[in-house]
Amino acid sequence: MNTTTDDPLDAERARIKALFIAERGYWRPWTETMLQACPGFVQQYANYAGYPARTGPLSERMVELIYVALDASASHLFESGLQTHMARAIACGASEADIVDVLHLVAVQGAASVCQAADILAELADPPAAAPIDPALQARIDRLGPAHALPLAGVARLDPGYAQVLLDFVEQGRPGAGLGDAERSLVQLALHACFTAFNPGAVRRIAATALSQGAAPAELLQAVQMGAHLAVHGTALGARVLQASRTCPQE
Repeated sequence: MNTTTDDPLDAERARIKALFIAERGYWRPWTETMLQACPGFVQQYANYAGYPARTGPLSERMVELIYVALDASASHLFESGLQTHMARAIACGASEADIVDVLHLVAVQGAASVCQAADILAELADPPAAAPIDPALQARIDRLGPAHALPLAGVARLDPGYAQVLLDFVEQGRPGAGLGDAERSLVQLALHACFTAFNPGAVRRIAATALSQGAAPAELLQAVQMGAHLAVHGTALGARVLQASRTCPQE
């Protein structure tokens, strides 16, 4: 006698798993835990997290490069996601120079907050740090323009040597080839807009730069939207702990 039964819930979970993989391109133990505990979470997260890439104008290569930046950022350092998205970026046509260029922008990210804080310090110093900036240094700052979210006036007045080595790193620390100017702005925008290191001043500066470089508002919005997905890594951590508690309950 045939005793096999078709469980509708199993079929529904299989459908949701296929949807998630199609939208996000991966499946992990934590997603399996969440699928068993709350299938609706997995389905709705797939729809929500997949929406920007599904409907936005950025190429798959650019999407993956932005994810590389977000996962590599010192504000997140999510190695497994970085491995996944770096491999996908290369599969989508990104060069090694593209990857290194993104990692250079990741390293520069922290300097934006230093520059903003130095501006505040220069304003509050007694007397205010209003000394003129060396003309040669000012010329370098002017050449950099708004290509990075680095308001350098305060730093240049308080510590010209630091401003010089920072500019050296910004100008000479990247590969000779790599991203285009607007692409670099999109990566920076994603980094500074992400909730893990939200920097409104930098977002405003870089968004204006990207628009002036010909990036469309929809491209900027998609770059901003992608940062929200990093929050699910907290869910992944919780799901792993939940699964471990099932097999090794704490006394």
